[in-house]
Amino acid sequence: MLGIRYPIIQGGMQNVAYPELAAAVSNAGGLGTINTTIYKTSEEFHEAVKKTKALTDKPFCVNMSLLPDVNVGEEIKRYVDICGIEGVAAIETAGVKPAALVSLIHDAGMIHIHKVPATRFGVSAEKCGVDAVTAVGYECGGHPGMDGIGTIVLANEASRTLKIPVIAGGGIVDGRGIASALSLGAEAVIMGTRFMATEEAPISINHKEWIKAATERSTILAQKSIRNMVRVADNGAARKCLKMEAEGATLKELMTVIAGKNGKEAYETGDVDKGLFPLGEGCSLIHQVMPVAELMEELMGEARETTKRLQGMLINE
Repeated sequence: MLGIRYPIIQGGMQNVAYPELAAAVSNAGGLGTINTTIYKTSEEFHEAVKKTKALTDKPFCVNMSLLPDVNVGEEIKRYVDICGIEGVAAIETAGVKPAALVSLIHDAGMIHIHKVPATRFGVSAEKCGVDAVTAVGYECGGHPGMDGIGTIVLANEASRTLKIPVIAGGGIVDGRGIASALSLGAEAVIMGTRFMATEEAPISINHKEWIKAATERSTILAQKSIRNMVRVADNGAARKCLKMEAEGATLKELMTVIAGKNGKEAYETGDVDKGLFPLGEGCSLIHQVMPVAELMEELMGEARETTKRLQGMLINE
């Protein structure tokens, strides 16, 4: 469907999913993604799409996350038009029911993927006419579903229930995770946290070293009080956010800590405690920073070895 070599999609991470990373993933056989929310205007976004095309001749995706109360207005239509004009392979939407966007994306000649945290939302998206869904479990970095459904259950249920392809995400950072997701019925995986620990990821070496040192207890859930729960690294900013929430802080007060500009500045300066640092639970399995191309081959190699091991265990001669 996507014209990619490997069933691996790079997540559209805020302040991370820039053209350089997306192009590296696409060039290595996966589907790279750039994020619309990184750019202040449609003109800036258009330049980013052109830059991605200059860095790769392979398919790539655009992530378009919209707040639940956002209407599909002229600005959003402009973003879709840009993608269609420039030959973007797919758009991944999230945050709103995709009904109003399906025809726009299809009319522009692109594949429509919609991100969901539970199977029931996947069913709704399928009825709207999307081409595939990204089913992301509770282990994911960024915004997990409020129901707390883990990836192993979600991927299994969604792939059994839906007729359209399911892309599994949440806690998948290695070849074993890829093989597991595919064995549960997914057609591909989406990975965010693992691509943050690559040479091409536009974050500081301090953040990458933080990931390498992480354990299974290195992430926490914040922003529950404002009903915008997010899984992030257990750093200074996250702990301050939790303390403020416990003390009844308002959204305006919390924004002094959780604003996206703080996270962007942290990535640029190397101050890992400056802003929230979205990170999935799979961070505990990451122990090396490497080029994307090398990582992709390692991931697929381990996935193949895992499959061979399972075949040896399950085949009864």
